[in-house]
Amino acid sequence: MSDLFSPTEPPEMASARPLADRLRPRTLAEVTGQEHLTGEDGALTRMIASGSLGSMIFWGPPGTGKTTVARLLSGEAGLAFEQISAIFSGVADLKKVFDSARARRMSGRQTLLFVDEIHRFNRAQQDSFLPVMEDGTVILVGATTENPSFELNAALLSRARVLTFKPHDEASLEELLRRAEEAEGKPLPLDEDARASLLRMADGDGRAALTLAEEVWRAARRDEIFDANALQNIVQRRAPVYDKGQDGHYNLISALHKSVRGSDPDAALYYLCRMFDAGEDPLYIGRRLVRMAVEDIGLADPQALVICNAAKDAYDYLGSPEGELALAEACVYIATAPKSNAVYTAYKSAMRAAKENGSLLPPKHILNAPTKLMKGEGYGEGYRYDHDEPDAFSGQDYFPEKMGRKTFYDPPERGFERELRKRLEWWAKLRRERNS
Repeated sequence: MSDLFSPTEPPEMASARPLADRLRPRTLAEVTGQEHLTGEDGALTRMIASGSLGSMIFWGPPGTGKTTVARLLSGEAGLAFEQISAIFSGVADLKKVFDSARARRMSGRQTLLFVDEIHRFNRAQQDSFLPVMEDGTVILVGATTENPSFELNAALLSRARVLTFKPHDEASLEELLRRAEEAEGKPLPLDEDARASLLRMADGDGRAALTLAEEVWRAARRDEIFDANALQNIVQRRAPVYDKGQDGHYNLISALHKSVRGSDPDAALYYLCRMFDAGEDPLYIGRRLVRMAVEDIGLADPQALVICNAAKDAYDYLGSPEGELALAEACVYIATAPKSNAVYTAYKSAMRAAKENGSLLPPKHILNAPTKLMKGEGYGEGYRYDHDEPDAFSGQDYFPEKMGRKTFYDPPERGFERELRKRLEWWAKLRRERNS
């Protein structure tokens, strides 16, 4: 049991530390739940063996070992370890860390800079990492719970490899509990159902599992064994109705989305409440409602996006449970709104055309000519200012000449898009007349 403590720390001090801290792995091989990264053939194991580390972004939910793995990497690669949090750090803090890393590099030692919650840095702050990554001053390891594709600069992502950390499954959580029981020298006072319930309560978070286990040991009297109901009363936490990382989560969000698309507000409300009751993050639900508004309603009712964004902001302002009503209101609104995926399908068609014709230049008559050379090359020649034309419409062709006109957006005769269709048909008529 003593080998679980730091060799330089007295046992009485070690036992005062939280269990999750005492059980931190000391080598990559001891990390559980991330075998695709730290196992014998894992990506990080191979990097260490090659003797070459590059900058990385660790993406995954809380309690999956991102911070621990970063520390272990620095130790196994012989790098100095620096850690900052984007929540508490600003430009001045970054400058100090970069200066320290430069000084350290002058003495021949490289720095692994671990940045927790890196997505919370703004775009300019993210850009400040680029020079020190490029010249080798630091190896950046950023940790985020949010999708890096949406939250991080493209320039930063192009210089770092994204590694995904998975939520702990039942087997890896059970292994953590086994290690905890070995460290404490006694079994958890839980019956079989209560132990399974504790694993569900942890919801893929290893730190949460060990914290819950610690609470159980504190509460138990001599020879007392807790069942599932007693466990819930002790820790004051419900097991989730579904695992937010597994099928139950996706099944319910799919049912909610399809109920909205099918214009059934009662079914949509039912699935919305199922997700609230299961402990789903309401802001995640808010984001999905926004997606439904743009995918399934679009311009058939332009207010749908406005209302869903307002509901998300209202929840952010009011919190739970008061803010949940705003999300319910948005859910009912979009379920009863006229439906159209015309913008959605137009976007996909336009994206395909952009990929296929990405090298074509716009026609010269719609390009600005700020220099004499460009004017001499015909830039801007023949352009007609639409506001000076009859009906404020010139009917010019704006597509690349080699591509010809294309039609992507085809609004249906429903909702507000009925009016948009009339406008498009009117402009098409004018275009034919003025270009005949």
